[in-house]
Amino acid sequence: MNRADLNKRPAQVAAMFDEVAAHYDRTNAVLSMGNATLWRVATTRAVAPRAGERILDIAAGTGTSSAALARTGAHVVAADFSAGMIDVGRERHADNPNIEFVQADATALPFEDGEFDAVTISFGLRNVVLPQKALDEFYRVTKPGGRIVICEFSTPPATPIRVGYFAYLNHVMPAIVRLASSNAEAYDYLGESIAAWPAQATLSGWLRDVGYEGVAYRNLTLGIVALHRGIKPILESPAIGLAAAETAS
Repeated sequence: MNRADLNKRPAQVAAMFDEVAAHYDRTNAVLSMGNATLWRVATTRAVAPRAGERILDIAAGTGTSSAALARTGAHVVAADFSAGMIDVGRERHADNPNIEFVQADATALPFEDGEFDAVTISFGLRNVVLPQKALDEFYRVTKPGGRIVICEFSTPPATPIRVGYFAYLNHVMPAIVRLASSNAEAYDYLGESIAAWPAQATLSGWLRDVGYEGVAYRNLTLGIVALHRGIKPILESPAIGLAAAETAS
């Protein structure tokens, strides 16, 4: 069994997701108590895909989120670091010409500057070893005037909710995973990565640092998840590129 740790070595993280790919969506539905579907709907609405647009869905996994984005007629590039996830996704969505699967590293995307009308990532940024470098890459491949949407686990602002949530991660979720997943050890990392992830304001600051404007977030499910948004300015200040380079270094 492969289990990643908070060092987030890319090969280790990819191998872990390769092993859980076949039952990943089912396990997520169970662990989220059905909220995964609601979070996906909220993310799709925030991206607001339109026919003819080119959208990059990073950490797309098996393509469930990509399929939701592609229903409007947008062309969606479903990118993921895990070859196992990509293989499952290609098989499941082989009949959908609007979804293109690409194996890619979020910190070194194999795409041209300004290639996408929108870039989105759901529950994947915290798995990247250098998240600020990944954000710099997202900014690079976003068209001027294009948008970023990030859905990620976050920190519930209310203390009782926060305490109860982390109790669930530490004690209840491991028991559920043993029944629902083929690799229960891999999901130990899930709770650890959520607990170590910074709060909403920090991620918003990172988005501003790389150059996005109009940055805002809203909490979903009492702040267990947060939906972050931003726009790449049409006219980029020369100082932004320097700030982004310094942030990524």
